[in-house]
Amino acid sequence: MGAVESTVNLGLSYLPGGWMIVGLFIIGCFISISMGTSTGTVVALAPIGVGVAEQTDVGLALVMGAIVSGAMFGDNLSVISDTTIAAVRTQGTEMKEKFKANFFIVFPVALLTAVIFAIITADTTASLQEIYPYNLIEILPYIGVLGFAIAGINVIYVLIGGIIFAGVVGFSLGKFSGMEFITLVGDGFTNMQTLAMIAILLGGLVELIRQNGGIEFLLQSVTRKVNSNRGGEFGIAGIVTAVNFSTANNTISIITAGPLAKQLSDEYGIEGRRSASILDIFSSSVQGIIPYGGQILAVAGVAGISPLAIVPFCFYPMLTILAGILAIVFRYPGFTVNDKRKSWKEAS
Repeated sequence: MGAVESTVNLGLSYLPGGWMIVGLFIIGCFISISMGTSTGTVVALAPIGVGVAEQTDVGLALVMGAIVSGAMFGDNLSVISDTTIAAVRTQGTEMKEKFKANFFIVFPVALLTAVIFAIITADTTASLQEIYPYNLIEILPYIGVLGFAIAGINVIYVLIGGIIFAGVVGFSLGKFSGMEFITLVGDGFTNMQTLAMIAILLGGLVELIRQNGGIEFLLQSVTRKVNSNRGGEFGIAGIVTAVNFSTANNTISIITAGPLAKQLSDEYGIEGRRSASILDIFSSSVQGIIPYGGQILAVAGVAGISPLAIVPFCFYPMLTILAGILAIVFRYPGFTVNDKRKSWKEAS
């Protein structure tokens, strides 16, 4: 119903040339955290990024890196992102608790990323000559979804409310009729069917592996040199990172690594919100720097450049990996360690 276009146009209408790339990053952050999809964000913003690069002296690779960075921020933090939902469900924690755990780690990284983009493009003086129309009413569903999600409302109610809110706005503005609304909702479900089937099949495969001792074998391999809470957290980070490099899909990586992470959490007294945060941080960060990931491939296709040229400018994912490592080393944020360990080694 025009929310993405209005959000982008609102930002472009008030941004001077020197802040254009920072603006694209911030717009990407807002759209991705509101929609909960990094892929949808890069698809929406990549054509705009090409136009920005053509009318300024900023390279295409840098522009696309800013867009990917903003998109991965929402994928990492949004409470309606499939990665967030997968991480929370596999670790048995609350959505708002995981959000808090992530926020204190990734928000400073987002600020630092914005500063880096501002410094790099400080000499950019050209501005966009085109007039970009926008409608503030079309942005209201984003704000509503974001507000209710931060308030801790159950994700199902947030999503249903967002659909209804967007439908009401679309009806009032004449964007679509009742039947078109139903068709659009159906199209949204259809677009998720492939991921849903993969998740279901993968869940069955993981259970078969567990029943045949595969999960225990992997745990023994990972934890052979792990003997502390901090080591368990590094183990979770290492598992989901390895899986994401192999599958190039952060949601599937979390679903696959989730059972292993849960057992490590139980073994070494890691809180559920902490393990869910680590899963989400490292899977989303890796997803934002692998040149064969869907997000970078999407923007590279629109820009007509090599995915490898974009990776060096994906500052947010790279800095988030560093922040995640530092958070584990320094136990930040300072959650209580649950020392309720029952070793599967002792049990066996």
